[in-house]
This record gives sequence, structure tokens and C-alpha cells, in this order.
Amino acid sequence: MTGFIDELPADLVALIRRSTIAEYATVSGAGMPIDTPTFYFPSADLTSLDIGTGLAYPAKAERARRNPKVGMLIEGGADDPVISIAGIAAVRDADLQANLERYIAETILSPTVHPALVPWEKTRSRMYYLTRVIVCVAPAHIRWWPNRAAMDEAPTQWRAAPGTQFPASDPAPAGVLSAGPKWQQRSWQDMAKTALGQGLPAHLTLLDGDGFPLPIRVKHYRHHADGFALSVPRAAPWQEGKATLSFVGKEIFVGDARRHGDEMLLRVERALPVLPTVDDQGGRKQEIPLFDQRLEDELARRRQVLPEAPASPPEPTAGCILRAAAYGTLDAAAPGGRSDKS
Repeated sequence: MTGFIDELPADLVALIRRSTIAEYATVSGAGMPIDTPTFYFPSADLTSLDIGTGLAYPAKAERARRNPKVGMLIEGGADDPVISIAGIAAVRDADLQANLERYIAETILSPTVHPALVPWEKTRSRMYYLTRVIVCVAPAHIRWWPNRAAMDEAPTQWRAAPGTQFPASDPAPAGVLSAGPKWQQRSWQDMAKTALGQGLPAHLTLLDGDGFPLPIRVKHYRHHADGFALSVPRAAPWQEGKATLSFVGKEIFVGDARRHGDEMLLRVERALPVLPTVDDQGGRKQEIPLFDQRLEDELARRRQVLPEAPASPPEPTAGCILRAAAYGTLDAAAPGGRSDKS
């Protein structure tokens, strides 16, 4: 494969390279699109956009291994381009040590691990979190608009050349996927009240005509007795069907979306559990004991041991240095991206 970025306009390339978070959507075994915002980083050869998910909560990767059709949405401010990507995913978990080393080098200037902000020994102690499955997404179809206001008009499009061979996932590990931990779950009605009261951006995800789950930011949302009434850009790349509505990846609702006059009505079936990794109400205090056993189970399935973090902070990748401006941590690093305190 060649670098798809070489075939895109310069403003799109700049946004893809400097952004840190994309809406990332996979398809469940029941055919439900599931969307969560996820940190991403382009591959060194610019042939894929890659994400990392914790080995202790591998659902995003397992869904992509089962059905490699995934979707990503990259957007900046209101005047920046909006980029919708239908891609083919390749799951990489055959070498967790290599995954760890790459993931740290890609994120070393982020606020959660930057050595000038977080003691390196503390970062090294968080292997339950930093042990990653990497999913490499090779774009097959890209749609884009010059800005959010233009999304009622047809997008500009790029497609991979006919006959393109996309990389395949590493072989699936032996045995059955370990069960996720259980924690208290509020009713979807209660969670909807919270979501509606926060005024945060919301993204609706459905399958396009080729079966790719594609998130799109809704213009407006309001309460409906059955769920949510949504105002959706007219050029959204799908029509009706199974859907997810995600409020920055915390309150996530799944159900069925149908046209209802000038709006789209999402009839909610249920809300997904709020992971402790994104829960602002004390969930992080429970994070380690909740995920320890699952981490051990998933390591055993792969016949691998817990990776070891390097003794000292690694050099950041070129992409990491570029993204540091978005983190707001670039000034905390010495020339070349290394921390003065490392």
C-alpha cells in the first residue's frame, strides 16, 4: 500500500497529522455500530491511522478482528475540515512488548505520561493501562467537507484503488475472550438526563451502504419519549437503521434511528456501561482492581508476559512532537521533545 495522505489536500493532511482524537466505530456481533472517541496516531509510513486499546478492555479490537470494516471521524474547530473515513482494520497483538514501546513513544508528550508532568516511575507502574492492542486502520473510502457548516452539501470523496490489498489482523488468540468486569449501571433514561444536561457534542453512528460504521456529529439534539430527536447534516453518509449516539464516549446509547420529519429519531434500546477509565465520579480509584484479572486472562490467551516499560522515557516519534502542540505540553519538553526532568 502507498501513503493515502499523498493523495489528499494539504489542509486535510495537516488536520490528520496534528489531531489527537478521532471518533472510532466498530460493529458488534449483532450488527450494532459502536462509537467511542479514541486517541489515534498515523503510522510512520502514513499508510494507516492507528489506535491503541487496553489489553484489559479489548472489545474495540476484538470487534475489529471479527469485522474489519471500521469508521473514523476526524474534526477540529468549526472552520476546520470534517473527515469521515471508512477503513479496513488490522489488529496487532502478537507482540505486546513492541506495542507498548510504540505506544509510549507516540504518547510520551501527552499530559498523562509526560515526564515533566508525571514521574516516570509512576508511568512505569501503570502497565495494566499501557499494555496495548494496536489497531491499524487503512482507509478504503474518505469523504470530507471544508467545515461543519458545509455538511448539508455532498462531500468530496477519495477511494482506494480497485484491487487494493489491505493488511490482515494477527491470528486471534486461543480460547474465549475474557469476561469484562461488572459495575453498577444506571438506567438509560437516567443517563439520558445527564447527557442532555451537559450540553456536550454528540455523534450518531450508522452503517453506510457498504457496511462501514461512520460517526457524524449531530447539529442539535433534544429529549424524546423514546430516546432522542436529532438534527443531522443532510449529507450524512447513511440513511436509517441500527445506531449509536455517543456523548464524548461516556454516555453511549444504542438503538434504532429512523427519519421523523426533518429530524431523526433514535429509539433507545439501552445504554452501554460507563467504563471506569472515562468515569469522572471516582471510577479511576477502582480501575486497577477491576481490570487486573482480565489483564492476566488476556495475557494468558496470548501466551505472553506483561511487557516491561523502558527504564527511562523514550524519544518521542515525529508525530508525537507534532501533536504536542495540541496537548499544550510542547513547552514542557526540552529541544527534541525530551523532558528536562526525565
